[in-house]
Amino acid sequence: MSDQRLLSRRNVLKGLAAAPGIILLSTLKTGPVSGAGPGDAAGKIKGHLWGYAVDTRKCIGCYACVRACSAENDVPAGFFRTWVERYRVQADGTVSVDIPSDPDEGFQPVEGDAVKAFFVPKICNHCAKSVCNQVCPVGAAYTAPDGVVLVDDAHCIGCGYCVQACPYGTRFIHPVTHHASKCTLCYHRITRGLQPACVMACPTGARMFGDLNDPDDRLSIILQQRRYRVLRPEMGTHPRCYYLGLDAEVI
Repeated sequence: MSDQRLLSRRNVLKGLAAAPGIILLSTLKTGPVSGAGPGDAAGKIKGHLWGYAVDTRKCIGCYACVRACSAENDVPAGFFRTWVERYRVQADGTVSVDIPSDPDEGFQPVEGDAVKAFFVPKICNHCAKSVCNQVCPVGAAYTAPDGVVLVDDAHCIGCGYCVQACPYGTRFIHPVTHHASKCTLCYHRITRGLQPACVMACPTGARMFGDLNDPDDRLSIILQQRRYRVLRPEMGTHPRCYYLGLDAEVI
């Protein structure tokens, strides 16, 4: 992802938030945030309800997840269905965020001291109340019964409304198909009982995937026992991507 694309993405997010500066997330709490977690109304449907979690304290910024995603889903060069951001906090509170210019090379050392530094993977949040679905004029953006937010290529007209509406900047228009493209949680894998490619590739177990409808699923147990946050809770989208150990500087 180029610096110009990252800047453009952040400009969109700032415009949607209608508030300058760094967005602070809500106070940590144990259990679901704003009704977004296991046991909400959407979680009472029959069958699977897939969820995703990231333990930011385990992420080492190796970019193995990003490379695995690109290979598994044939993601075009210069575009990403998932990526990892590096946050560096200075003594005066200044926060800088960067991503690798070359995913194959990963993050490069930077000069200067920071009082805190950490990595944060980003991905489609598969929201229970997806604004991306709401703005699609032809119904191509939809949520499957198991909670995964998808795009129907047969109906997508590539208008880009969903790309602009996504509060997390996770969608793009595919340069070849000209359809909206995004993370599908490797739908072709999870429907066969496999884990998403990014989860399989993570060497530290920072990325987790599971069934929120199954109280015995490892992810469900972790979310009941650990404190977590969701990104942009003020948007009311009820994300099903949960962050463990997330710092307040993250946007």
